[in-house]
Amino acid sequence: MRIGVLTAGGDAPGLNAAVRAIGRSALAEGHDVIGVHDGWAGLIGTPNTYALDRASLAGILPQGGTILGSVRFDLDHPDGGRDRVLATINDHFDALIAIGGDGTLNVARWLADHGAPVVGVPKTLDNDLAATEYCIGFDTAVGVVAEALDRLHTTAASHHRIIVVETMGRATGWVATLGGLAGGADFIVIPEFPVTIDAVEAHVRRRHSAGSSFSIVVVAEGVTLASFGSAEPDDAPVDQLGRVQLARRSVGHHLAEELERRTGFDTRTAVLGYVQRGGTPSAYDRINATRVGAAAYDAVRAGLFGSVPILRGGEIECVPLADVTATVKVVPREIYDLATRFF
Repeated sequence: MRIGVLTAGGDAPGLNAAVRAIGRSALAEGHDVIGVHDGWAGLIGTPNTYALDRASLAGILPQGGTILGSVRFDLDHPDGGRDRVLATINDHFDALIAIGGDGTLNVARWLADHGAPVVGVPKTLDNDLAATEYCIGFDTAVGVVAEALDRLHTTAASHHRIIVVETMGRATGWVATLGGLAGGADFIVIPEFPVTIDAVEAHVRRRHSAGSSFSIVVVAEGVTLASFGSAEPDDAPVDQLGRVQLARRSVGHHLAEELERRTGFDTRTAVLGYVQRGGTPSAYDRINATRVGAAAYDAVRAGLFGSVPILRGGEIECVPLADVTATVKVVPREIYDLATRFF
């Protein structure tokens, strides 16, 4: 078989571990493994591909990013086209494994529904794909946030400051909540459970009145400014897919400025941004990515197209792509309540 592999959407620690697991599994059984450059863009027209062999897969397990490259490409744009990708897959591959988040897996689902031999692999730092407990990259991102909070605590305490830490999280607050819980955040603001600026101010004032001269406030980048009583900017920049670039809305800076104005306390902002995406994947992300990557190859070999391997109850199982793309997995109330117990 000729098995294509691509990574699409944002990069995440662990992508290369998944590519390696797919490639090594397929090569061991005599199949050709074809790497697709730059996600779906590499399948428009003449495929932009290269053969993956044991040499090209050697040493990539601990590497961050993706050796295949990734770009955000609008397949509904006139210059793009799902039908063109569909034709390319049918003409050049016996199977394709697409590694990505909700956007990537929605495209994979459409392709599978139209007869393409496609299998997905769940990857997103936001960890908001339904059905699966963990997505590639999430554990590393949480660890980065926790370590950042460890370091920021000493500066905040030394200078008696409020530090607002902005994390990734477009529609959900998984990274903010678990990273904040692990790093001892004093307040966490996420999209699932909106709070007012009054509530944040009151909590910070209570801490200061009780003798704590500093506070660490974690906020997910997807929290709306409306929840703080402000209007969203009309000219917010968008990405290649037309989605608002949340990091450039600067919700963290907005919250910090408003807290300082209201309280008079020295307040600073730390935007973690792409630091959460980059660098060496955690051991857990390497293991999880290897498990789902190997399972994706097994699904191809079994002809289970239109499926995606997920983690559930500690076990890997394959479910239809529709199961992971139909809804968004939000932070449960019980987990957020656990975090708030320590505010």
